[in-house]
Amino acid sequence: MSTPNPVIAGDLQALAAQPFELLYALENRLRAARLDIAAGQTQSWTGLGFRLGEHWLVAPREDVREVITLPKVTRVPGAKPWLLGVANVRGNLLPVTDLAQMLGYPRQAEHRDQRVLVFNSERIPAGVLVDEVAGYRQFAPSDQRHELARSGGELEPYLLGGFAREGRNWLVLSLYKLTASQAFTVAGA
Repeated sequence: MSTPNPVIAGDLQALAAQPFELLYALENRLRAARLDIAAGQTQSWTGLGFRLGEHWLVAPREDVREVITLPKVTRVPGAKPWLLGVANVRGNLLPVTDLAQMLGYPRQAEHRDQRVLVFNSERIPAGVLVDEVAGYRQFAPSDQRHELARSGGELEPYLLGGFAREGRNWLVLSLYKLTASQAFTVAGA
């Protein structure tokens, strides 16, 4: 009796203890994806997936310059509580915002999964603290669900749309819309 191929089953976790087989399986998946793209058989949208409280979100790939661990921040006197402070990131000052707190969610205790998404803009230095980063996610046109953006609650003004894939809804958050909003730019208490 043959065992099922874990790559076909979509279960790369089964290969976690076999690093060479895992790399080989990943290489085969990438090769197949490249062939689909070269043949023009795929259209997809890619964004960086992350979690904010109970919400799973995805930011357009071009909105995020980098993802960093929460750096040491210096509090800004007179700032709203959601502006955690400014950090020195490779010689540049980066204001760091607790996105959940800015949106009215309760402040979360710091934990090791938290990350700062650095906004990809030379003009507006900004970093937003999120609860967890899930890596890049690719969505097909059939995954798109525009109605999800209308049910985003406090996130709604900053949403571009949504996707549903593998039993999870992903709201598309525009860091450009967020950083241009009055709620974000007026950080004085």
